[in-house]
Amino acid sequence: MFIAGSIKGQKVIPLYDGDIPNSKPCSVTQREFIDTSWNKNGLLIVQNIVKPTITVFEAPADKRNGTAVLICPGGGYGVVAAGHEGADVAKKFNEIGVTAFVLYYRLPNEACMTNKAFVPLMDAQQALYFIRKNAKQYGVDENKVGIMGFSAGGHLAASASVHFNDAVRKELSGENLRPDFSLLIYPVISFSDSVGHIGSRDNLIGKTPDQKLLHYFSNEEQVTDQTPPAFFVHSSDDGGVKPDNSILYYQALVKHHISAEMHLYAHGGHGFGLNNTTTTDQWFERCINWMKANKLL
Repeated sequence: MFIAGSIKGQKVIPLYDGDIPNSKPCSVTQREFIDTSWNKNGLLIVQNIVKPTITVFEAPADKRNGTAVLICPGGGYGVVAAGHEGADVAKKFNEIGVTAFVLYYRLPNEACMTNKAFVPLMDAQQALYFIRKNAKQYGVDENKVGIMGFSAGGHLAASASVHFNDAVRKELSGENLRPDFSLLIYPVISFSDSVGHIGSRDNLIGKTPDQKLLHYFSNEEQVTDQTPPAFFVHSSDDGGVKPDNSILYYQALVKHHISAEMHLYAHGGHGFGLNNTTTTDQWFERCINWMKANKLL
């Protein structure tokens, strides 16, 4: 795979070389726009993603420390909030020597793909494979490749963290698809009626989902002794995704004696990205400290 284009100086690479698996012809066209309905300053939103890409934000050579993070922006599996939960975060990681990769994963659409429930996970696994395959080129340590997700992107990141032994694309069976760590920011974790974010659930597995899919994608139920360590950020007053999502996954990790750290803020709501304006505390600094404590930096 080679560079296909550039967005503001960053390398944008097609996720798949050749035909895109589980795709079928459709009339959907990808669209990027600034949405001011979520935030008065405007947020970069991408919709109708049917050709997944990975955007590379390389850390400066003099700061590079070998750590890499795959970033999955949120958007309820209906859009991708590519700016404040994607590019902005990647640039922040570059400042501390971490090379970041922002994933434009496919958004479930039965008109454009087969087995749509598993397509985002397929893309996340392919992206992790891409990073390790090209680790030397980007100065990345194959044993320090993590995944990060916001909101529904957090669900995707958690899904990749618990289902790494279950390659959706069988060509990747036997490859190392396990993230070495997870950074979950106000994540959707559960698809249960009482806790789950129903909009994300409906978009991914449908309004009348099979019980097996409900269990498979309720990630708090899928934690094992091999699940990677995780760092969480959530707010108690999150009206979009209940903090119970983070709490349940955190408790499952602790039960399996896996390193986990959670920061619950009293206020902040949902979707604040890097900047929770209700507090002077900076969660990204807490994230750096956790990564250092776990020898990930």
